[in-house]
Amino acid sequence: MATYPVNPRDPDPAYLDFWRERHLCTLTTLRPDGTPHVVPVGVTYDPEAGLARVITDKASTKVANVLAAAGPEGARAAVCQVDGRRWATLEGRASVRTEPARIAEAERRYAERYTRVPSPNPSRVVIEIELTSAMGRG
Repeated sequence: MATYPVNPRDPDPAYLDFWRERHLCTLTTLRPDGTPHVVPVGVTYDPEAGLARVITDKASTKVANVLAAAGPEGARAAVCQVDGRRWATLEGRASVRTEPARIAEAERRYAERYTRVPSPNPSRVVIEIELTSAMGRG
């Protein structure tokens, strides 16, 4: 069983398998006043690219929080999932991506993990979190 900390670009097999299972996750971003905003989301984890991805609508509060807090390196964010005694957190710098190819890749990965194609949304964007750390017990 994996124990924290975990290298986000080289997780052990149990940790990676846990992120491949279908689980509802949370995304934590910071509001302009510094308080945490935590919402349920679907997340995909791509250790090879060092990214976690969340598809969402460009008018969402989570997007507004990332854009408001984003400096040149992005905004601090974390995603987490839990299942009994197993849990996993990925942390890093989030940015909002609008490029069609990036959105399509995020949608493809979402469909793969959650076994359903996301509904069409012309206002869709992807929050990409460039991972800096990971922890958990996979």
